[in-house]
Amino acid sequence: MIYPSRRAVWLGAAGALPVLLVALARPEAWYLGLLWICLLLALLLVDAAAGAPGSALSSRVTSQPQVPVGGEFALELEARFEGSPPRRLELRVGHDARVAPSGAAGGTLALDGGVGRLALDFRAVRRGLAGFDRLWLRWTGPFGLAMRQVVHPLDHAVAVLPALDRVRDQAIALLQRDALAGERPQFQTGGGHEFEALVEYQPGMARRMIDWKRSARHGKLLVREQRAERNNAVVFAVDCGRLMCEPLDGLPKMDRAVAAALLNAFVALRGGDQVGLFGFDSRPRLASGTVRGAGSFDQLQRLAARLDYSTEETNYTLALLTLAGRLERRSLVVVFTDFVDPTSAELMLRTVGRLAERHLVIFALMKDAELEALADRRPERAEDVARAVTAGALLRERRVVVGRLRQLGAHVLEADHRALGPALVERYLAIKRESLL
Repeated sequence: MIYPSRRAVWLGAAGALPVLLVALARPEAWYLGLLWICLLLALLLVDAAAGAPGSALSSRVTSQPQVPVGGEFALELEARFEGSPPRRLELRVGHDARVAPSGAAGGTLALDGGVGRLALDFRAVRRGLAGFDRLWLRWTGPFGLAMRQVVHPLDHAVAVLPALDRVRDQAIALLQRDALAGERPQFQTGGGHEFEALVEYQPGMARRMIDWKRSARHGKLLVREQRAERNNAVVFAVDCGRLMCEPLDGLPKMDRAVAAALLNAFVALRGGDQVGLFGFDSRPRLASGTVRGAGSFDQLQRLAARLDYSTEETNYTLALLTLAGRLERRSLVVVFTDFVDPTSAELMLRTVGRLAERHLVIFALMKDAELEALADRRPERAEDVARAVTAGALLRERRVVVGRLRQLGAHVLEADHRALGPALVERYLAIKRESLL
């Protein structure tokens, strides 16, 4: 695209007044105004023809691959001209709402030898995959009258992750407090299902682990030592539907669920288990394979950034049946979701029973502190009584769904949103100790 620059507009405006005065003083010389316009147009054409062509321009965008929510990062832009480049170049980058420029989303860069670089500062404001879709570049000709503009499509993204500054510290503290079962052979009895050794009975050992046949053969009490299994499969299924996108204490429930899942994933990877991620709303949105090893945590973080917010209702039947079809072995399935009443959760309850027949299922729920506060608040007006009654009814219906989930064989973990991550890790460690998998 070629259009007049600001200098050309000012020259046209500056020449209009003298032409008008000449036309008023000498009406027969009105054609001088046409001469001025023709001269300006000719200069514009010459400037446009002499300027650097858009085909000679190439651009490149780089940045760090991931950044936490609230963090800042620099977007490095590079422009390169072949042939005779202009003196300077103006540019602007297009981005989505997950990031915001700290200053301006564009700037001017000077070209040295046909190459120019510019760094733009951005701040991550929302979790997800922040995309940069296009780059506008423009420059003027030798006279500065004709402006040439091109648009380069971009396919660049930065993974905006939950603020994980405390995740590793929390995980390490929990691991130090409760040594992870399966990290090394457990020589205390009852630690798993894999046979480790036969040892002589000592006071304090569990009597149920005595091997009576071998004890009779050797003439002394012998105990079977067993160790907990490693390499278990753990899958975190995150509901991305409408209810999970509602804010809770200033942050969407889904973001809090992702943070809790990453905390537990860090612990599971350190313990030698395999971890997978599954996202769904009206249909499955993300279904990753399982990864293993502490070094895979960064890969899980990038996958978590692809879980996007949705306004659609959650289809539990399609999501959980799809997940069950992907699992080839008994796994620990942690479902982060939310529901309002038994009616909305009916389809979920029908599917959970099938999933729990083969797998160990945990439903991680966040307590609705606002609803509990309304139910417990001392009424002062008639409206307060109505709110308390309604909130109490919703809480009772929620407890009905939780009770039915437990009857179907699923474990239910209900915790405050600030303590959901540590509480889930505690439950995971207890499952490992009890060898429920």
